[in-house]
Amino acid sequence: MDTSEVKRCDATMRGVVKGHMENNNSSNLGSVVSVRGSIVDIRFEKYLPPIYSLLRAGKDGRIAIEVLTQLDSYRVRGIALTPTEGLSRGTVVEDTGGPLKAPVGREILSRMFDVFGNPIDHRAPPSNVQWRTIHQPPPPLIRRSTRSEIFETGIKAIDVLVPLERGGKAGLFGGAGVGKTVLLTEMIHNVVRQQRGVSIFCGIGERCREGEELYRDMKEAGVLPNTVMVFGQMNEPPGARFRVGHVALTMAEYFRDDEHRDVLLLIDNIFRFIQAGSEVSGMMGQMPSRLGYQPTMGTELSELEERISNTDAGAIMSIQAVYVPADDFTDPAAVHTFSHLSASIVLSRKRASEGLYPAIDPLQSNSKMSTPGIIGERHYRLAQEIRQTLAQYAELKDIISMLGLEQLSKEDRNVVARARRLERFLTQPFFTTEQFTGFKGKFVSLSDALDGCERILHDEFKDYPESDLYMIGTIDEAIAKKSSRDQT
Repeated sequence: MDTSEVKRCDATMRGVVKGHMENNNSSNLGSVVSVRGSIVDIRFEKYLPPIYSLLRAGKDGRIAIEVLTQLDSYRVRGIALTPTEGLSRGTVVEDTGGPLKAPVGREILSRMFDVFGNPIDHRAPPSNVQWRTIHQPPPPLIRRSTRSEIFETGIKAIDVLVPLERGGKAGLFGGAGVGKTVLLTEMIHNVVRQQRGVSIFCGIGERCREGEELYRDMKEAGVLPNTVMVFGQMNEPPGARFRVGHVALTMAEYFRDDEHRDVLLLIDNIFRFIQAGSEVSGMMGQMPSRLGYQPTMGTELSELEERISNTDAGAIMSIQAVYVPADDFTDPAAVHTFSHLSASIVLSRKRASEGLYPAIDPLQSNSKMSTPGIIGERHYRLAQEIRQTLAQYAELKDIISMLGLEQLSKEDRNVVARARRLERFLTQPFFTTEQFTGFKGKFVSLSDALDGCERILHDEFKDYPESDLYMIGTIDEAIAKKSSRDQT
């Protein structure tokens, strides 16, 4: 395109914008200069919209664009949050005068929303709601709570080895197909029933099928009235997936700060948030950093994670699934996420292949709550003994595979027997997988889980077959199995 043609296009755009401004003096109207995928450059004659402003274009304003940078005195560059079909040069764009907003209020409970706050559960839009900007600062340090309290999930392997903090952030790390979503769903089932506050489920870049199944399961379990669900599905543009986490957080902050209630925020999957940011960064033309991730990954993740906190008004507790690409825990996405969490639950593909579900790796998983001052001397001592026994067993596996179990000393054989029984006792049937496994789901209290582990460490069950300890709840079920077998 030569210089005269560029000038002619600019004059045409100014004429279009001027005509619209004469008809609507209150609006700040612009015109599309270029469209490259989801990236749109827009020229404004009146004034430039601020960063994060929401712009609308197309028929009935169906195309939403968020301003990410100001190119010069007249042009801004934004990312489309919706598909850009029908958008072309010269299309009129209207500045809405503010950023993307999310609905908040009691009326959003039991509902399912998209990134724009539109209901996607085939019900009428909620009435009597407020709309708040999704870009909020984290609470100041002076308002943060410093109280440490354990949050019981009813899952033995987590409560004993990786205790969660009430109001903290816990991550479920693992590659594809090791059970992150199943474990997250089970925690929803167990936690929501005993949780008196509000639960918010945020699906970032996940399958719509999983969301539909979760909605139906929550409805059948009777926990939907205190739950809000927000989805940015994998078939949506990266801009929408990048902002859906902020929408869910804005809703959570309302219940924490205005209603003074505890909030359980469940995110599946935080890696998809980082991935969406990487896509946006690439389309914006930013130079990628290590392994192709965006150079601003640390900042973007911090802006989201630091808003999840305890305050003097209430607490937001977050459980986040984190996909680990190619099971590589040195991946920058996993490393950056680790630093924000109070508990890291690592799922092992090897344990999943052995049928040990939940496939939690006790030697890689850790929790900042696992100190004698918080969980108590007995719990801390038992957790350390379990880890030590399992670590010794891991070291002996190579010798066993080469020489056989008989070549070990008597003491080492006892360690192996305890470790194998502990591994099987820490498996547990889930409520959410009853239809697939045939095992009835079990909720196990922390005291029962500790009691069972302690009795196994003291060799009380050394004469029991390992299968008696597999997929049970409390240790009394193993005794009942043996008794019924002896009677027959």
